[in-house]
Amino acid sequence: MQILLTNDDGIYAPGLAAMERALKELGDVLVAAPSTEQSGVSQSITFLRPLVGHQVRDGDRLRGYAIDGTPADCVKLAVTQYCDRRPDVIVSGINGGLNAGINILYSGTVGAAMEGALFGIPSFAVSLEWDDHPKFDLAARYAIQLIQQTLEQRASDQYLFNINFPTQALEGSPELSVVPMATNRYGHHFVKRMDPKKRTYYWATNDPEPEPSAHDTDVMELKSGKVTMTPLHVDLTLKSGLDQMSNWDWQSLDASSEDSQ
Repeated sequence: MQILLTNDDGIYAPGLAAMERALKELGDVLVAAPSTEQSGVSQSITFLRPLVGHQVRDGDRLRGYAIDGTPADCVKLAVTQYCDRRPDVIVSGINGGLNAGINILYSGTVGAAMEGALFGIPSFAVSLEWDDHPKFDLAARYAIQLIQQTLEQRASDQYLFNINFPTQALEGSPELSVVPMATNRYGHHFVKRMDPKKRTYYWATNDPEPEPSAHDTDVMELKSGKVTMTPLHVDLTLKSGLDQMSNWDWQSLDASSEDSQ
């Protein structure tokens, strides 16, 4: 199996190294990761300047490439330029910090997996709750089990999966919960400060925390200590909205009408 590994924490992140060690049990691993941390860049790409990739070696072995771009850049460049053959699977992580709820929309870790899904390649985003002493190697061992089982059972149109490990789950026997992402808004507060030159600046926070949902979601299940897995897709179309809007009374567009002036 040919595996492409990336992340958003950077080429030398400990979570990436742990995931690389574990994935070697499943096949050949090529790493293509940002040269610097790219957290929170979502699926953004670089097109106003050229991308540069540098080989990263482990002794005589080519480990992969450090790329001066986003996680999505890394996937695009690796699949089209660096991989000797098309990857069978793409893994993004292990991220240092959970990527659940609406954070999925901001996450560079998930953004890289989304880019992989656009290629029609099964892609996994893997994240571990932040901790001063994260157990990346243990999370990686559990992650490859979930990845392998998913590859064996997934439907032909399922390409994108988001996996999150709370630290509590690594203390005993982890329990898996397959749940939807939470969509309630949180973390929109800022801390306002002033620098020595009397200029105002702002630090984003995670406050307020998300309110409890009426049904099981990734955020709620993670709080209860369960490992979560959420199948995602890149099509943002609201299908019910298409049906409704197709029956609306649309007026012909007229450049000469007063409303358009």
